[in-house]
Amino acid sequence: MSLLLYLKRLFSLDTLDTRFTTSAVKPERVDPAKLVPGLDIQDGASDGRSLQSKGSWASQASKWATPEFFLYYLVIGVAVPLMIKSCYDVSKPSHPNYSKYEHLLSRGWIPGRKVDNSDSQYSGFRDNIPYMLLLLIFHPLLRKFYDLIRPIERQGLQNSQRGSHNALNRQADARLDRRVHFDVGFACVYLLALHGTSALKVILILYLNFSLAKGLPKAYVPLATWAFNIGILFANELGRGYPYAAIAQFMSPWKNGAGASSDTKVDGNWGTLLDDYGGLQPRWEILFNITILRLISFNMDYCWSLDLVGGSPLECMPADSLKKKQLDPSELSERNRVDIPAKAVDYSFRNYFAYVLYSPLYLTGPILTFNDYVSQLRYRPRSISQDRTTLYGIRFLISLLTMEVMLHFLYAVAISKSRPALRIYTPFQLSMLGYFNLHIIWLKLLLPWRFFRLWALLDGIDPPENMVRCMSDNYSALAFWRGWHRSFNRWIVRYIYIPLGGSGIRGDGGKVRAVFNMLVVFTFVALWHDIQLKLLIWGWLVTLFVLPEVLAAYAFPKQKWQGHEDAYRMICGIGAVGNILMMMAANLVGFAVGLDGLKDLVRGITGSYSGINRLFYPHGWFPDG
Repeated sequence: MSLLLYLKRLFSLDTLDTRFTTSAVKPERVDPAKLVPGLDIQDGASDGRSLQSKGSWASQASKWATPEFFLYYLVIGVAVPLMIKSCYDVSKPSHPNYSKYEHLLSRGWIPGRKVDNSDSQYSGFRDNIPYMLLLLIFHPLLRKFYDLIRPIERQGLQNSQRGSHNALNRQADARLDRRVHFDVGFACVYLLALHGTSALKVILILYLNFSLAKGLPKAYVPLATWAFNIGILFANELGRGYPYAAIAQFMSPWKNGAGASSDTKVDGNWGTLLDDYGGLQPRWEILFNITILRLISFNMDYCWSLDLVGGSPLECMPADSLKKKQLDPSELSERNRVDIPAKAVDYSFRNYFAYVLYSPLYLTGPILTFNDYVSQLRYRPRSISQDRTTLYGIRFLISLLTMEVMLHFLYAVAISKSRPALRIYTPFQLSMLGYFNLHIIWLKLLLPWRFFRLWALLDGIDPPENMVRCMSDNYSALAFWRGWHRSFNRWIVRYIYIPLGGSGIRGDGGKVRAVFNMLVVFTFVALWHDIQLKLLIWGWLVTLFVLPEVLAAYAFPKQKWQGHEDAYRMICGIGAVGNILMMMAANLVGFAVGLDGLKDLVRGITGSYSGINRLFYPHGWFPDG
């Protein structure tokens, strides 16, 4: 294989996630809340209508070798190096502001350069990469050893190959049982190592959530589930993880003495002893938000499964019927793995415990629904192959190296944390500091998600890819948010957006309802990330900044521009500039400088004619007049 072909495959969508390249012509989407016995799922390909018949444009000739694109190459060749240089110039030791943030820099591995490891969220991941790599190797190997000492009985497999549906089911049940036993055992050790004695708090929350799903009538389960889990989000924040010392003080207030202050610190009680064994990550509540999503997923999937009195469609249908409807349990599309409920017996506390605390995805995700997890335990996804997983691992290493080079040469994070006097920077430098700060934010989220997904792939589970395109490679705000934390986006659609009505309501009122639903979604997303005002403002800004694209789609409907494709491309390009600027503003507020910092940044960039001149002409080619 030539180097060019290898690189093409390495950076293909198929390597990133087969969900981007696999045709969705298998069964149509199933409404999980409306499944009934005797489900009839039609083949999505039976429609038979081509893209042209739906009003899509015919494909156009490639423009890579056209004069228009040669102009773009020239602009990119000049502009991108200048953008990088402007941020590099303010990261030099000779810059006047260097001494103010030098204490935030650490010793680097690139000769002559320090590394900007000042982002506490990413530094926790970066500093532990060697240990996590050992875990990534050890866990799958331990799984293989466990599988060797506990082989699956292969009796009846010969008949199953001749079409015995029951034999295949027995094989799948045995595989699920073996994997769940391993997952539960490893999760207990993993949880104890991570959180120490606080593992008991996590297990208690899991048990209470499971009790709601199993103990309440079906009609009350959704409301109780949402109320409980949103309450846990707030309680974890306000209670700071419920230290045992505080619990001991609350249970034994008389030990403070008659006149002791209520805020007197209690030392030496049984609570402080338990708190001393906090594990590798004593503050378990910081990343528990991801676990909340799995708690909700289990309860809602179980609640919707109760509509099927006779059990899962895969249980009720005979083998011939499954084949006709393309519902072979071993080759389900991802859509069906998510939508079709598991067997009734699968909604057990053991499977629930294994799902919620599945080690590769426990800390950060990506997020799998309970139905999808159980389906993949029964049948290893065909999308997983050694060759594809190897290429995905190389993609992760390339992304990690890219982040390392940026942190060694562009100190955008440290500069923003030092709160410098903005007047010492040109507007163009301020713009590029904000721009590269956002790219570092994108990479610092991509790397942990991609690492833990790689771990899951090596373990035989295929979760969705979380990060697809950054703001520099996406002209659509809507498409950007669909690709940012993609598994969370899909979770939101399934458990919030569609139950609220989604965007399927027709008419002008439907569009207003869709915008309202989006506001509800981003409000939840902001509160889920952290209970902070700046993140709530971020959620509202995202909703506000999506509106121009929605309005532009009304003003310039694509179907009316057939025959004027080039003009439509230019209109989209103009809109892309505005979209990228608004995405930058929203994310700088939510994840970097906050609202006040953004105000100062905008004021520094556009506060005068001189500023605007230097923004577009960074070397002062035009006089200030």
